[in-house]
Amino acid sequence: MRRLAFMSLLSLLSLLSLLVPLSGCERGARVKPDTNEPAAVAADPGPVDHHALAEALAHRFIILDGHVDVPMRVTGARRAGEPLPAVHDHADDGNFDYVRARAGGLDAPFMSIYTPARLQAEPGESKAFAEENIDFVRGLALDHPDKFALAVTPDEVRANFDAGLISLAMGMENGSPLEGELDNLRHFFDRGIRYITLTHSKDNLICDSSYDDAHTHGGLSAFGREVVAEMNRLGVMIDVSHVSDDTFWQVMELSAVPVIASHSSCRRFTPGFERNMSDEMIVALAEHGGVIQINFGGVFLTDEYRAASERAREEIRALLDAEQVDWSSAEGEVIVANYRAAHPLPRVDVSVVADHIEHVIEIAGVDHVGLGSDFDGVGDSLPEGLKDVSMYPNLIAELLERGHSEEEIQKICSENVLRVWQAVEDHGAAHR
Repeated sequence: MRRLAFMSLLSLLSLLSLLVPLSGCERGARVKPDTNEPAAVAADPGPVDHHALAEALAHRFIILDGHVDVPMRVTGARRAGEPLPAVHDHADDGNFDYVRARAGGLDAPFMSIYTPARLQAEPGESKAFAEENIDFVRGLALDHPDKFALAVTPDEVRANFDAGLISLAMGMENGSPLEGELDNLRHFFDRGIRYITLTHSKDNLICDSSYDDAHTHGGLSAFGREVVAEMNRLGVMIDVSHVSDDTFWQVMELSAVPVIASHSSCRRFTPGFERNMSDEMIVALAEHGGVIQINFGGVFLTDEYRAASERAREEIRALLDAEQVDWSSAEGEVIVANYRAAHPLPRVDVSVVADHIEHVIEIAGVDHVGLGSDFDGVGDSLPEGLKDVSMYPNLIAELLERGHSEEEIQKICSENVLRVWQAVEDHGAAHR
């Protein structure tokens, strides 16, 4: 009996031992022997250096900019008999050149083949002007094959990136060079044009402009409707920057493929400025699969800057009229410079561009926003931190600091627009 009691006691003690945590020695090899040294603690990596990461991402990801006006700058200098800016190397002025593009990670600028609205009245003038600008871009790639290469498809952009070359894509700003002939659309497609901004500052034969109160066609003209269909068929992206609201909605109804706004911003920040896009338009663009590429110009970014800029323009015009001199004359340039020195415009910062990007993300999603700087096209109105093509990392750093992921930033930098471009190219390849 005492033996049974003893055995029961041993069983009870064994059971209790299972409920008590084992000491380090009893765990044996699973625990390091006690050396009287404190346990190792993982090193704190410290705060993320967003600017260093932004520099790395700017060169890891393709950066595609929807609108760079350097052809206009070069053509203007040539026509004025001035020395041509060395955009193949390092230019002394302007916002774009090879050295600064490399520093900022710019890989695929859409060179703007811009045509002034004033040339629309003279047959042949618009087409000739566009041809001159296309010749410049093609010559830039031909003369400097170690730095630049033309690109007419997204695949060529990616191949050029892998080869260490900057892709020169071309978009036509103002469809006036078509001069009412669909055959000219095919001609410019064959020369490398891959988007067309349907109009610019005045109504043209295609559609109405956001800057023109005439409302000539009430949106698209009959010819403009043919242009939309033919652009779809060939595989040329439709650009709705500059067009009137009526034109935009009609394009949304007619286009079989997504469209872009190559250099527009959000009307939410500039109420009443029709050149920018309303929330309703941005959402519709996104539902159609398209992308809005944010313009960096100050007048596109804040209502305060836009109002001050318009007021300054009116006051400068009054001063020029009083002296009976032209804006571009030597005397006029002095008057303008003196006025601007005495009346600086409100400061705009790179953070405001990020505000526009985030607004699009909030209402339409991250798949529908990109970059369309308008470098060399908006004068001295560019934000602090985004003055030229070397400064894209500053915008990327701002987005990183706001918590955006690397995947989101890659989409904003290029993948969203490349997706639209590929969809348009695929549709064209199946129909042309």
